[in-house]
Amino acid sequence: MSYDLIVIGSGPGGYVCAIRAAQLGLKVACVEGRETLGGTCLNVGCIPSKALLHATHQLHEAEHNFEAMGLMGAKPKPDWKKMLAYKADVIGQNTKGIEFLFKKNKVDWIKGWASIPAPGKVKVGDTTHETKKIVIASGSESSPLKGVEVDEKTIVTSTGALELGKIPKKLIVIGAGVIGLEMGSVFARLGAEVTVIEYLDRIIPGNDGEVAKTFQRMLKKQGMDFIMGAAVQKAEALKTKAKVTYKLRKDDSEHTIDADTVLLATGRRPFTEGLGLDSLGVKLTERGQIATDKHFATSVEGVYAIGDAVEGPMLAHKAEDEGMAVAEILAGQAGHVNYGVIPGVIYTWPEVASVGETEESLKEAGRGYKGGKFSFMGNGRAKANFAGDGFVKILADKETDRILGAHIIGPYAGDLIHEVCVAMEFGAAAEDLARTCHAHPTYSEAVREAALACGDGAIHA
Repeated sequence: MSYDLIVIGSGPGGYVCAIRAAQLGLKVACVEGRETLGGTCLNVGCIPSKALLHATHQLHEAEHNFEAMGLMGAKPKPDWKKMLAYKADVIGQNTKGIEFLFKKNKVDWIKGWASIPAPGKVKVGDTTHETKKIVIASGSESSPLKGVEVDEKTIVTSTGALELGKIPKKLIVIGAGVIGLEMGSVFARLGAEVTVIEYLDRIIPGNDGEVAKTFQRMLKKQGMDFIMGAAVQKAEALKTKAKVTYKLRKDDSEHTIDADTVLLATGRRPFTEGLGLDSLGVKLTERGQIATDKHFATSVEGVYAIGDAVEGPMLAHKAEDEGMAVAEILAGQAGHVNYGVIPGVIYTWPEVASVGETEESLKEAGRGYKGGKFSFMGNGRAKANFAGDGFVKILADKETDRILGAHIIGPYAGDLIHEVCVAMEFGAAAEDLARTCHAHPTYSEAVREAALACGDGAIHA
């Protein structure tokens, strides 16, 4: 069968691209080798990890805040098997939802693993399908680390961490990025002794420095330990435990630490194995990403690429935006992604969210800016809900007051960040946001107060 477009990969970038292209009148197929649609995100990433984060946050509330609110009774005990069943049900609902959307939009699901023998041809199994255009949305995989042999039982990636047979008593997390801190947070709430080993001297690199320091302090308060400036030399699974050897960069001294489980969370890399990109002549970047132009086209005519397989932040919503944009381009429209307004969120408690420039990036660029900051301790709703930790920071151009970035650490930061995203998309000034009426009492008032602080000052500070 011949198609207008074949999308390789059904993660957030791939399935959104396929559906959008079908909505715009193209005949579309999507190739997926997993038994279920949705890619890493829905099956072994975003969705299952958020289910566990939600469940363990409820446990934390019951253990620490229920009694103070007059909710008396025995504190719940975690049943790991039931928690995993809940997670599996959440995955099932979401992946079946994508399958339904494919049928609704007449997108064919070609089951199997794809290769591209030539432009306009996609081979799956023994069948070669003809297509006018190809979009590679093959996603990413966990990056390996020299000396660390992953078995997904004792030494695991995020995939194995979501399927552990039991809650570890001691967990070592290698890497203080988003994945490591989210999964470390899950197991810390479940009673594990969690130690995070990070090569750099700070957590969540790339984020606002003040947020990073505050966040690390909060996680320490929650029971997570940190070994910073440490280079892991090896991690080995022994008969009854795992052992990690690391060197401190400041003095090159070598140390070892034991645990039941080791989580390797040092980042991800593009997953393009088996596609045949070398023989096809598709150019890659120095970091192994597929090189594309501003219209997502690769060096091979008719072949495009999006999401984690190309440059940019490895975020599901970035892939979705690119999927929408490339589908519109292929349908003759003007697809576009504003990379300056892509939010990032860490779904711990409190949450961390950011968009746009940081103070560090603005100083490096020599750009004049002003900052407005407001603590959640001054927010009535947050205080009532035991959620007063954290703050909102808004950065605006010193001369024009145009919003350049925002950084939130606090309750539902991942939701609150989006009013700033909309404001930035429309080129709003901090004053525009400050003069917008916000319902009381809501967490969102903290965003308005931070905007007010960019001007004459917040009211409740």
